[in-house]
Amino acid sequence: MLAEQERLLYRPEEAARVLAISRSKLYQMLARGELRSIRIGRAARIPATELRRWLTERLAEAEEPAPREGGAGGR
Repeated sequence: MLAEQERLLYRPEEAARVLAISRSKLYQMLARGELRSIRIGRAARIPATELRRWLTERLAEAEEPAPREGGAGGR
């Protein structure tokens, strides 16, 4: 059985709180396909695994070196 605090799905408002963003920002991310959701009837739910995937991708992007300005040789 799942532990009480181990959530599988979040309401959009809850997911926004977990990511420390506004609800409208979360809906924008859903509309752009940055975050995926599932439907249960008319209700949207965001899987906990999807929140982790998004965060892992953002962290990987943050670790990539920034492109150098000026192109080849800086000329």
